[in-house]
Amino acid sequence: MKNIRSTLATVWRIASPYFNSDDKWAGRGLLAAVVIIELASVFLTVLFNRWNNVFYNALQERDQAVFTYQIGYFCVLAAFWIGLKVYQLYLNQWLQIRWRRWMTTRYLGGWLHDANHYRMQLLGDAADNPDQRIADDTQRFVEQTLTLGIGLLSSVVTLASFVVILWGLSNQAPLHLFGNDIAFPGYLVWGALIYAILGTVLTHVIGRPLVDLNFRQQRFEADFRFNLVRTRENAEQIALLRGEPAERTRLLDRFGFVVGNWLDIMQRTKKLTAFTATYSQAAVIFPYVLIAPAYFANKIQLGGMMQTASAFSSVQESLSFFITAYRTLAEWQSVVARLDGFENSIRGGDALAQRQDIIHVRPAGGGDTIDLDDLLVTLPDGKPLLAADGFSLRDNERTLVTGPSGAGKSTLFRAVAGIWPFGRGAVEIPANASLMMLPQRPYLPIGSLHDAAVYPGQAASYDAGRVRETLAAVGLPQLAARLEEQAHWNRMLSLGEQQRLGIARALLHAPQFLFLDEATASLDEPSEAALYRLIAEKLPDTTVVSIGHRATLDAFHQRNVSLVRDGDRFTLRDKVEAAAS
Repeated sequence: MKNIRSTLATVWRIASPYFNSDDKWAGRGLLAAVVIIELASVFLTVLFNRWNNVFYNALQERDQAVFTYQIGYFCVLAAFWIGLKVYQLYLNQWLQIRWRRWMTTRYLGGWLHDANHYRMQLLGDAADNPDQRIADDTQRFVEQTLTLGIGLLSSVVTLASFVVILWGLSNQAPLHLFGNDIAFPGYLVWGALIYAILGTVLTHVIGRPLVDLNFRQQRFEADFRFNLVRTRENAEQIALLRGEPAERTRLLDRFGFVVGNWLDIMQRTKKLTAFTATYSQAAVIFPYVLIAPAYFANKIQLGGMMQTASAFSSVQESLSFFITAYRTLAEWQSVVARLDGFENSIRGGDALAQRQDIIHVRPAGGGDTIDLDDLLVTLPDGKPLLAADGFSLRDNERTLVTGPSGAGKSTLFRAVAGIWPFGRGAVEIPANASLMMLPQRPYLPIGSLHDAAVYPGQAASYDAGRVRETLAAVGLPQLAARLEEQAHWNRMLSLGEQQRLGIARALLHAPQFLFLDEATASLDEPSEAALYRLIAEKLPDTTVVSIGHRATLDAFHQRNVSLVRDGDRFTLRDKVEAAAS
């Protein structure tokens, strides 16, 4: 019971925001329409039940006039039934897509807000495979929540409607055993109740492991799909290393988890299906067994018997909702758990950014410099990495940062960008300053070359002629004619060409501060020198900060800063100071 309350509380927490959102009136209206149609369908079921009595009595009495009338009446009821079901499905699907669109927008916003997706990874990424949770789990949650919710409502209303009918039929056809009528008020209702309770308890005992099995299956499927995507994205490196056998083995190992867990699901589902199928088939004959003695004792007519069987079936199906929907409930519960974990991970990333004991990026009080104030950058486990206090990156000054591998140069850039929270102190950046970070391998979105060149800007905001000129300037004239071509550019271009494209991106955006994290390391020295001269020419007012290991870079920077070991951490020192010490 505690688990049920916890699950329902989680469902309410996930679902209720939509019905209080800016799309609430459409959502509430569609939900109300679906519910009203379901209630109307239950009312029609009651009418069908009454029709059974009259129709089969007409057959027993060979009354052709009543028989003909009842055929016409049935056609009218069936027409209404068909219309209700068609529009119930249509409106249900309309509600599903609106609700899913809202949830997807919300989750994307929370995941991608202010580098939260990166912080979630730094925290250990408790929510594995966020792509699956946003794409698949939201769709399943919306669909299954509506299916189960409407199904439960229908079961409750059907039960309330038919218990009254079945109780009355129990009085009309008393329990008849061994030639005697036995006074047992509502025995048909009690029979249906006991039958359903026994079935529900046994179904839960047999099917309970499916909840955890379905949760693991979704995770294993997502892991396998993610590794397939990684193999596709790194096809060139795998081919160069002749790594196909290793990849095949690794992927088959991942798929082995999928198969192994699926076999466990198969075994458990086989047992559950065997029981539920037996239960369903027995439910067909059970009401006739209960009512047959009264029928053969001439207590009721054939129509009454058929109406009783129909009413008993409706009551039994309502009480057996948990049994018939068990597999869906098991899948739904695992989906709820995954979305709950994803929301908790999003909140954890946001909470990390709000803590006081982290590195804070804040607007500077004045001036055009980036100031590092009592800055200590640590690893996620708290181990010190590098420190800087009273250190400034001065406006319009080109600075080269050097130091041994693992000293934390790239992590320092991440801290300045505001995405590395671990540590203490502050990074003060001029208000409204624009920063651009260019890593060694730039990110190139799938789409047109125009989109890739101006990312994260919009292609429409950058004149195509200017983009072509910039591509030619950075040494990519052959790409100028392919500006609108759609492609996976990270696969189409060599790493050197990608780095040239990254420099073109910087020239187009013209940021106030440009950070180059070995952003030209894949180019030969003459090409690298040409790009640095181009940056100096095209971006004379931009403050450039570079990470590099080549001595040739000194000529393009006015200041050289080294990371020097100081106890258990590295510290930033100007090259002159470092040499003197």
